[in-house]
Amino acid sequence: MRGVDIAGMDIDAPWLSDGPGLRVNGVDVTSFVEQELDRRFPGRSERRAASPAGLRAAWTTVDRAWDAAIERAAALPAGSVDVRVDDEWSFAETLRHLVHATDIWLGKGVLGLEEADFHPLGLGYGSRGSEAVSYDDVLAARALRAAMVRDFLATVTDEVLDEERRNPHNPADAETVRSCLHVILKESWEHLRFALRDLDAINSPIS
Repeated sequence: MRGVDIAGMDIDAPWLSDGPGLRVNGVDVTSFVEQELDRRFPGRSERRAASPAGLRAAWTTVDRAWDAAIERAAALPAGSVDVRVDDEWSFAETLRHLVHATDIWLGKGVLGLEEADFHPLGLGYGSRGSEAVSYDDVLAARALRAAMVRDFLATVTDEVLDEERRNPHNPADAETVRSCLHVILKESWEHLRFALRDLDAINSPIS
């Protein structure tokens, strides 16, 4: 885009760091954006940790950040967890998506589980939580999958992390166990950002 008026533009690009970057007036701002997000979300920078100990610490940090977000959501008016801001997933639906992401990348990708073993409340991309679901059941599902990651990381070794698995979306492609865990961490941080952004909007609606 050249010679454009972008006053007030809001760009949300979760995969910004995966591409060739974003240039504004000739300046690549990708690293600035990533550094600022790491500052706003302490522990986010460890989402690509390589060692077993580093991955355990990285998961503990993001899991606690989600615990804090859940506490914050609980303090909002009743029904807030089901509000869709700009027609995106609600807070409850976001938690359901993280359940699904864990089933895909740890359950299927790393452990070789079948989709029949996936949690029924999981929500994949492009899906909508149209059925009535108890939020308590969503929290329970989230707790189960958080424990699933925590238990796996408790005993994982460097050798296991180096092992290759089939990409759960594209079986012809190889992924290491480590890279599958990195996807779970990235999903957790990105969707936390979305969720907190939406909680801000719900808590401070524009009149």
